[in-house]
Amino acid sequence: MSVLVTGGAGYIGSHMVWELLDAGEEMVVLDRLSTGFEWAVAPEAKLVVGDVADGELVGSLIREHSVDAIIHFAGSIVVPESVTDPLGYYENNTCKTRALIETAVRGGVPNFIFSSTAAVYGAAGLEPVREDARLAPESPYGLSKLMSEWMLRDAAAAHGIRYTALRYFNVAGADPKGRTGQSTPGATHLIKVASETALGKRPSMQVFGTDYPTPDGTCVRDYIHVSDLVAAHRLALERLRAGGDSLVANCGYSHGYSVLEVIESVRRVFGGDFDVKVGGRRPGDAASVIANSDLARREFGWTPAHDDLDAIVGDALSWERKLTGKNSVRG
Repeated sequence: MSVLVTGGAGYIGSHMVWELLDAGEEMVVLDRLSTGFEWAVAPEAKLVVGDVADGELVGSLIREHSVDAIIHFAGSIVVPESVTDPLGYYENNTCKTRALIETAVRGGVPNFIFSSTAAVYGAAGLEPVREDARLAPESPYGLSKLMSEWMLRDAAAAHGIRYTALRYFNVAGADPKGRTGQSTPGATHLIKVASETALGKRPSMQVFGTDYPTPDGTCVRDYIHVSDLVAAHRLALERLRAGGDSLVANCGYSHGYSVLEVIESVRRVFGGDFDVKVGGRRPGDAASVIANSDLARREFGWTPAHDDLDAIVGDALSWERKLTGKNSVRG
């Protein structure tokens, strides 16, 4: 049996592949390499370049490799971009996910893990948000993911496939062993942007809005180390294989940091200053989104091992230093 990881050449997907290889799994990666990198895929995994909506290709991979689980990361993830290109996001995130689910059902794949997002909650307030909170996405990105959750729910009821949808909060950091990390040029993740600025890869960075109803006026987010996130996926897969029911669960640390607090952490860990400019709000940004992760901890037995902002920043900075020169080796 093997696990098919879509988007496995990207940031979170490449960490997932390493996590499962370390656990002794047979791995197949499907990625069209539009934003991912061939070199980011562990050499022990089989990489196939292609699209998740290609039912013939995905079906052949399911048969040839006896795939018993799909972990689906492939998709577009930039909130402001989704506001300006909603149809592109509904195509890439929702329509293609529907095609992948259909192929999984036809191929008899029993287990499906979906990369969802805290953006399904919209403006959730300063308190940690539970999975049963009101769902009110404020961007096409969040809505595209929520619609995919609904499709999984309905497909599970009709066809017997079991799934886990994990709603990520703000993923950051890099593999502590230095094997992979956030490598996309022009990435919008705050810790990535601040690390690039500290190391001189950007002349400056911008804070988008200082008038939010938060303690210091900047957006508050729950930052989760990517290694803890993929560990939650591995545990979710173990649970499904053991007969666990379908589930939607948050992945976060249940506490947040503001944009300014993150910038100060990068300055502290880096040991120097860098240029930070202040601008207006971006469309689609919620003031505060923090996870209540009790469900994941209880159902998966998940215990985060990297819940420390300075440690997350340290791994991000280490990867950023190692990354220099790699972006010229696009897959």
